[in-house]
Amino acid sequence: MSETRVTLNFDRHFEGSLMTEFGQVQIGKKQEGKLRPYDLMLGALGSCYYATFVDIADKMRLQYDRAEIAIRGVKREEVPTTLRTVDMVFTIHGAKEQKGFERASELAAKYCSVHETIAQVADISLKLVFAE
Repeated sequence: MSETRVTLNFDRHFEGSLMTEFGQVQIGKKQEGKLRPYDLMLGALGSCYYATFVDIADKMRLQYDRAEIAIRGVKREEVPTTLRTVDMVFTIHGAKEQKGFERASELAAKYCSVHETIAQVADISLKLVFAE
C-alpha cells in the first residue's frame, strides 16, 4: 500500500501553504502566486495522467520531445459543487511518428488513479493533439 502525507497550515482568512516532503505551494483565494483547491485538483489530475503516460510510452518505445496538458474543469451549480465536466487537451510535441500515441493516451487515462477518482463525479473528455 502506498501512503502520501501532506501538511496544510492556514491563517483565519484562507491564506496558507501545502507542504510535502518534496516541496511546498502557497494556497489562497484569487491572489497572485497562490493556488486554489480546484487548481490543485486539476494539477493532480494532469500530473498523475502524465506520469502514467510516460510509463506506458516508455514501454511502447514512443519517441517525442515533450508534452503539454491543458485542463478545464466546470463545476456544478448545485451544492455540493463537484466537477460536472473536465476537458483535457493533451499535446505531444516532436513525435517521430503518431502510431501508438492514441492507445497510450487511452491507457494512461484508464490507469491514472486520480483520473479514475474524478471520473466518479465528472465526465472527462480527452483530446490528443500533435504539434511540431
